[in-house]
Amino acid sequence: MAKRKKTTNSRKIQGGKRPLVALLITIILIVLAFYLLETLQKAMEEKPVVKPGAIGRYKLPPRVEDRSAVHQPYTTLTVTPPARYPKIKRPTGPGTVAIIVDDMGSNIQEARALMGINVPITFSLIPGLPKVKEVAEAAHGKGVQVMVHMPMEPKGYPQQRMEKSGLLLGQENEEIKRRVRGYLQTIPHAVGANNHMGSQFTEDEEKMGAVFNVLKERGFFFIDSRTSPKSVGYALARAVGIETASRNVFLDNDQQVGAVKAQLGQLAGMARKRGSAIGICHPHRATIQALAAELPVLQKEGITFVYASELVR
Repeated sequence: MAKRKKTTNSRKIQGGKRPLVALLITIILIVLAFYLLETLQKAMEEKPVVKPGAIGRYKLPPRVEDRSAVHQPYTTLTVTPPARYPKIKRPTGPGTVAIIVDDMGSNIQEARALMGINVPITFSLIPGLPKVKEVAEAAHGKGVQVMVHMPMEPKGYPQQRMEKSGLLLGQENEEIKRRVRGYLQTIPHAVGANNHMGSQFTEDEEKMGAVFNVLKERGFFFIDSRTSPKSVGYALARAVGIETASRNVFLDNDQQVGAVKAQLGQLAGMARKRGSAIGICHPHRATIQALAAELPVLQKEGITFVYASELVR
């Protein structure tokens, strides 16, 4: 009986020691973990002293002993400006351009302003305007080419207004011829003609044929203003043996200086691509400003300006 008691007491002692050992091991592990963390943190904070030279195949720059420059005011530091994108260059190159200014004949001042640009510009005058003869004479005196801007019936007529002396589809062919002869007589020095409005009239082959009978007998060339994509003007003029050409770009549908300049750029690009191009505009203030600013620039960039007669065939 005494031997059994001893065994029981021994087990009680051993069972009591196990929790103490486990707790001691846990404390040791925690202390060790804190020690390792502290050692690692100190290692990361220390700055290694690296001599200038090579480490493997990479070279380090020399150490800066005097670091006073780093703390100088910002204004004394040399700052390398960021790289800028290169400016897009305007296209340049040769090309031939004729510019026709329609609706001339109401104002001599606008004619003088256009002639003052000193670039070949063709004037197309509407018969019956108050300053037609004065403008035609002034232009001829400066060597500027003059055309007749023939009023023709537009779509939507009579709600769409036009000059009383204009050409109408309802007129007999002889009446059309009489009116065209009158146009040519009222504008001195004219050598060619183009249509004013005429989106309806220029689609009619018979009526355009009557117009061309007169132009051919007078030796006039014809520029199709192409106020309608269905115009027969260019094709019919070639068929009857009249020197002709067709408008490529309207320059001032948007009457803003910037917009006109953009259209001039398009016209020049077309001329460079095709060899030549014809632009039509009107004597608006913004148009004249744009022409005065842009035409000399385009000349320097390779564009040759000519009168309309040089681009007909």
